Amino acid sequence: MTHTNTHGGDVDAIVIGAGFGGLYQVKKLRDDLGLKVQAYDDAPGVGGTWHWNRYPGALSDTPSHVYRYAFDKELLQESTWETTYLTQPEILTYLNRFADKHDLRRSFQFETRVTAAHFDEATNLWTVTTNKGDTVKAKYIVCGLGLLSAINTPDIKGIGNFKGELIHTGQWPEGVDLQGKRIGVIGTGSTGQQVITATAPLAEHLTVFQRTPQYNVPVGNRPQSAEEIAEIKKNYDAIWDQVFNSGVAFGFEESTIPAMSVSEEERDRIFQDAWDEGGGFRFMFGTFCDIATDEAANKAAQKFITTKIKQIVKDPKTAELLTPTDLYAKRPLCGHNYFEVYNRDNVSLINVKQNPIDEITETGIRLADGTECELDILILATGFDAVEGNYMKIDFRGRGGVTLAERWKDGPDGYLGVSETGFPNLFMILGPNGPFTNLPPSIETQVEWISDAIKYTEDNGIAAFDPKPEAEEEWLETCRTIAGMTLFPKAESWIFGANVPGKKNAVRFYLGGLINYRAVLKEVADSGYASFEQTRISVAAE
Repeated sequence: MTHTNTHGGDVDAIVIGAGFGGLYQVKKLRDDLGLKVQAYDDAPGVGGTWHWNRYPGALSDTPSHVYRYAFDKELLQESTWETTYLTQPEILTYLNRFADKHDLRRSFQFETRVTAAHFDEATNLWTVTTNKGDTVKAKYIVCGLGLLSAINTPDIKGIGNFKGELIHTGQWPEGVDLQGKRIGVIGTGSTGQQVITATAPLAEHLTVFQRTPQYNVPVGNRPQSAEEIAEIKKNYDAIWDQVFNSGVAFGFEESTIPAMSVSEEERDRIFQDAWDEGGGFRFMFGTFCDIATDEAANKAAQKFITTKIKQIVKDPKTAELLTPTDLYAKRPLCGHNYFEVYNRDNVSLINVKQNPIDEITETGIRLADGTECELDILILATGFDAVEGNYMKIDFRGRGGVTLAERWKDGPDGYLGVSETGFPNLFMILGPNGPFTNLPPSIETQVEWISDAIKYTEDNGIAAFDPKPEAEEEWLETCRTIAGMTLFPKAESWIFGANVPGKKNAVRFYLGGLINYRAVLKEVADSGYASFEQTRISVAAE
């Protein structure tokens, strides 16, 4: 397909990001729609968040066979994997293979960061500026900036004074030697748990600085045989049909059974089966249908996990420090022998709510009670400024010069997770208020919807395309209402912004499931995008 540029831009579309979203978006716009596309990424190569997050133990918690693109059936059949969950190097290899197969690198300018994007209402074009000083005009921008990619560095007194190695897991450098070192890890979320279990066997001593104890179940990572993989490949059509027509899209059948509808003995048996099988989302959504919505069901899950902690951790004081007391209502975590790691003689746990970090010194960490923890390496597993973090690093200006930071000062808006009122022809992959799921199927869904929307605007002579304010507000209210029907807002979690001091607590996800989300997207498209303002190209311009 070929396309004639009639809008006067240097290119038709700019794509930001070279992860799952950006790569597929370039392919769709360039190869399927025939548009002229310029793409950028700050990294030296493809991979997105999986380029930077190369810390020890980095692992996807989505089953290997569904943490990939569904549409590329040839690549599905050619690809293989070692275990039930993919390691970071395997994911990076897969994305590089995808980029090679579709010759995507030629559309990217790597080691280049987009710093500003300003919309011109007179021309309906975006002017994009990079840190290299380049300016490029384009009709469309698609942001594949990543949901979890803007690192969150804690504001701790003296953090710049440490003379050892200070490393954030989200920007892990090559060549770090952990063997025989005194290591400190701040943070016990998903990343923290992975790096803790991987680091403990290497360290002379590992000190974990925990703010909030976390519920954790085994990940269940185990080798998969050639026969198992062949069977999966044979059944891929049915597997993907189930994924796209499910709630969380993790490749398992979600439960329809309320927890309180069975006996305590039967509940524990079902929990135990899920514990043995592994997987955080499987434990929360595959056991019973109401763990995330009913407090009694939630307490049953809490009790099962906290009982396991007390059984696994030998020291009662450490077990108590590791035992959560809040709701089991954050993004469900899973890991490999996480609680077992605290039985090691070379691992110690410090609760920084009870004994806060007073200062980072040249040689380590000083606690409020005066204790000095001497360290060679300090690892910050402090997560990300999730969802909108990377958008705040770019000077986006829409109609009337309004900045995206101004629009989102009370928490991010975002229509369908893909667009924003007042920012025409700007699309987002995994933008605010999109689905809370296994990410590649959501990414694929959004990239294809965005591509269809862009084709629609091109075919119908539309110069500017952005959601109507009332449609966006209705969508936000839908997201708030659904979130309010769950227990998630009652727990302090990054999915509502609680991990970043000063960040506005707000709904940032559509919790209605992928199947329902896809139905909403289809309804919007089938209506001729009636929920969007559509400014047509004037006759004079033509």
